[in-house]
Amino acid sequence: MNRIQPLISSACLAIAVIASSVLGSSYNNTVFAQESEFASATVDMGIVVKDADKSVKFYTEALGFTEIDGFSVPGDFCKAAGLTDGQPLDIRVVVLDKDDEKSTKIKLMQLPGVKSKKSDNSHIHSQLGFSYLTIFVEDTNAAIARLTKAKAKPIAKGPVGLPKPLPAGVFLTVVRDPDGNLIELVGPKK
Repeated sequence: MNRIQPLISSACLAIAVIASSVLGSSYNNTVFAQESEFASATVDMGIVVKDADKSVKFYTEALGFTEIDGFSVPGDFCKAAGLTDGQPLDIRVVVLDKDDEKSTKIKLMQLPGVKSKKSDNSHIHSQLGFSYLTIFVEDTNAAIARLTKAKAKPIAKGPVGLPKPLPAGVFLTVVRDPDGNLIELVGPKK
């Protein structure tokens, strides 16, 4: 039962997104057309990495992201805002669609000379907190080919078809980035 739970949680998320895509953007626009305190329906993610060059290479070559202009944040601002203990940040940014202003951004940052603790990403339930990133793909076969070309491998038996009663023909593949963070790719095979 414990081994099935992460797959079911991931599959439930996949169903929600699939339902949203079937209903189309009008569903998302209707939801956001209602009054909201949020300025965007997109959430960006920051990831502290051991080697920014290696991580950018993984996210661009193995997963298909595009690097866009990054930015730097001075240490005094980081300390005042509670981001760091005074360490400056040089942030590299990757996106899935560089032409879409609302595209989710992954902000990758390396802090030289800082000894950061590694997360326990053995499984999504190994620690509390953020556990994995989900990327929805148009074609699982194409995603696997891209991973293979970048010398990245799925973990476990991926890709695996979602179990019943979830939609047939949708597959889940889990990979790790260079720092061991879990990333799930969800989509059909073409």
